[in-house]
Amino acid sequence: MPPPPQTRPIALVGGTIHPVSAPAIEAGQIVMSGGKIVAVGKNLSLPPNAEVIDITGKHVYPGLMAAHSELGLVEIGSVRASTDTAESGSINPNVRAAVSINPDSELLPVARTGGVLTALSVPQPGGEDGLITGTSALIQLDGWSWEEMALKPRVGLHIFWPTLAINRDPSFPKSPKKQQEEAQKRLRQIDDTFAVARAYRLARLHNSAAQDHDSRWEAMIPVFEGKLPVFIHADELSQIESALAWSAGQKLSIVLVGGQDAWRVAGRLKERDIPVIISPLIALPLRRDDPYDAPYTSAAKLFQAGVRFAIANDGSSFAAPHERNLPYQAAMAAAYGLPPDEAIRAITLYPAQILGVADRLGSLEVGKDATLIVTTGDPLEMATQTERAYIQGRNIDLANRQTRLYDKYRQKYERLLRTATPASSTGGRQ
Repeated sequence: MPPPPQTRPIALVGGTIHPVSAPAIEAGQIVMSGGKIVAVGKNLSLPPNAEVIDITGKHVYPGLMAAHSELGLVEIGSVRASTDTAESGSINPNVRAAVSINPDSELLPVARTGGVLTALSVPQPGGEDGLITGTSALIQLDGWSWEEMALKPRVGLHIFWPTLAINRDPSFPKSPKKQQEEAQKRLRQIDDTFAVARAYRLARLHNSAAQDHDSRWEAMIPVFEGKLPVFIHADELSQIESALAWSAGQKLSIVLVGGQDAWRVAGRLKERDIPVIISPLIALPLRRDDPYDAPYTSAAKLFQAGVRFAIANDGSSFAAPHERNLPYQAAMAAAYGLPPDEAIRAITLYPAQILGVADRLGSLEVGKDATLIVTTGDPLEMATQTERAYIQGRNIDLANRQTRLYDKYRQKYERLLRTATPASSTGGRQ
């Protein structure tokens, strides 16, 4: 059950505070009041009415952020009635993920157990022909309704870029020529959509009363006004190069999502200050002749090139029940060359910056939301447990369906062991 808003100051004392934006503070203190962080440091003067919690030996981090997910939009991927991730048709810019969020999803408490307290919920393509899927929403993983949960109801417009690589396997059902024709047709669909939306905006500006209202093109007006970025989902090099060329011609602010080959064009991404959400990092190489660790080293290569990036799961219905494993995506990057501090930032501060909420989330600083976790150690380590979680200063229950089942069957077998008849001292069969 979502707890009520914070009414009493809370002070966490004695643990190691990891602001992420600054060096760690040993034996530090952090004070939360009114849902905000009001003090961070050592030897602070605590409010007289504060609830003081000793966390000696523990660690405090900002709540982790899943920068590409379907949390709140799907429950069981194979059960159609519980899946609200996509609409039919190729062009759906008017779709809003925010209004589809299910606050009672069992997947939200599971994600919180892994320290994930906020997530970008992204509308997905309705089949292989899906192109423009709608606007994503940044949600906090606790609340009675989507209105309570939506921290930023409209984050960006999402385009799933057509696959341009040609499959030349003779057993593939479509010929290379047919594949190329279909790819070009889908690219023209994107161009035509943006041309119509721009014309609609101009018509509205000149004579809004006479122009019929169309929710599809209305949803795209903030894109042309620079108020809403475009998130382009592309992995393979030819996709990325095509998307970069198109966005330059359209003069749009974009974010690259997926980006498995993004390191190959790191110089151009750096030059245009295009951030990348690596989604996922734990993946197979795209090509037979790619090194096995090509996906694992992509974050380190982008970091070395000075490209802004974040790390996420793959954002699919399959990944939604496993968002608690987000830290291990970053841990793999750390194991393959990314500095550990950067790996932590890639799932906290950097996604907050890319999604435009760094003034509220992503680091432990005075004035930001008191959305944080208390852990037994480094979140990148698999043995680390999240012991406490706070969303805007509210102490969040970390129990979930999985922990309840674990406790249920642990107690069952403990009871069986206690009541079991001791084995015969003679042993053997009679």
